[in-house]
Amino acid sequence: MIFNEQIKEALVDHMANKRYNDLTVEQVAKNQHAKTTYDFASVKPLGMKQVSQAAMRGDTGAIGKLAIPSVDMYLPIMPGISNTSLSQGGGTMKPNEKMGEGNYALAGHYMTNKGILFSPLKNIQKGAYIYITDLHNVYQYQVTARWIVNESDVSVINDVPGQKLITLVTCASAQEGVTDRIIVRGNLVHTQKATATSLKIFTKANQG
Repeated sequence: MIFNEQIKEALVDHMANKRYNDLTVEQVAKNQHAKTTYDFASVKPLGMKQVSQAAMRGDTGAIGKLAIPSVDMYLPIMPGISNTSLSQGGGTMKPNEKMGEGNYALAGHYMTNKGILFSPLKNIQKGAYIYITDLHNVYQYQVTARWIVNESDVSVINDVPGQKLITLVTCASAQEGVTDRIIVRGNLVHTQKATATSLKIFTKANQG
């Protein structure tokens, strides 16, 4: 079982890194029009079956990048909520979400390995910076709050009039059946064009 868990985590990490590092402007444009789903009920705990299926589906591409340097979290942003998208990164929780507008909500799995997928959110602090990009612009948010809600409280992803927010959602534990969710909320503080300089923030620390 432990060996299977290690294989699963290694495969997830590999898929996430590949989607993240290989992303191009052309891929973003193409993937934004890909067919996707927002069926929360269909998402299963991240088992070997879900990970293997995601690995075999080479047609699922990212639409952006997410970086939180303070907790060493660098992931591709995937379109929609499905077992495939959440096996590789953070998935958009609502149709037609736009970076820098409304409440940009992303969901991700919490895993036993604290460095994989959305697991690092357990250690994020108020005031930390969250960066997202579609490779056209870079959006910088600052964390204003982190709290726990029941999975039934989906109001956290609703737009708030007059505010430009990001909301990150993950399970409070890697144990199956957990109904609590960690919510991380941030406010948009800066937007700039994506250039070689502004995109450096998306370079993983261990890659220089």
